[in-house]
Amino acid sequence: MGNTHHYLAAAAKSGSGNYTFLIVIIVLFGLLYFVMIRPQRNKQRQVQAMQSQVRAGQRVRTTAGMYATVVEADDTDVVLEVAPGINLRFLRRAVMDVLPDDDTTDDLSADGQAATHQNGSAPASPADSSPADSTASSEHKAD
Repeated sequence: MGNTHHYLAAAAKSGSGNYTFLIVIIVLFGLLYFVMIRPQRNKQRQVQAMQSQVRAGQRVRTTAGMYATVVEADDTDVVLEVAPGINLRFLRRAVMDVLPDDDTTDDLSADGQAATHQNGSAPASPADSSPADSTASSEHKAD
């Protein structure tokens, strides 16, 4: 009879260990949901809302990294002008970002200085280089 008592005590201990393991697994899945899955879903909803509000005249960046202006937008597609007179049709899902409306692509800014392009570089022109610069660069090439 004493043998049966030890068997029941051992069975009760292993049963409580299984519940503890199950609780730990549930807590880990809950943590995974709140740390990874939920923020990703919220981000997806924000992107879908932004893509559904794209309208003609806006500057956008596609998922491929192309900058363009929206010419036409319908339910599933957008027509983007990537260069003057060159229009391409994309899925709305290809629009990654809507760019703010500022004139950073003009050659001169309001103060007469050369404006920077969206990639951060200044536009190059032949008038920008002086004869001294070309002499200095040829001297460096000769070394």
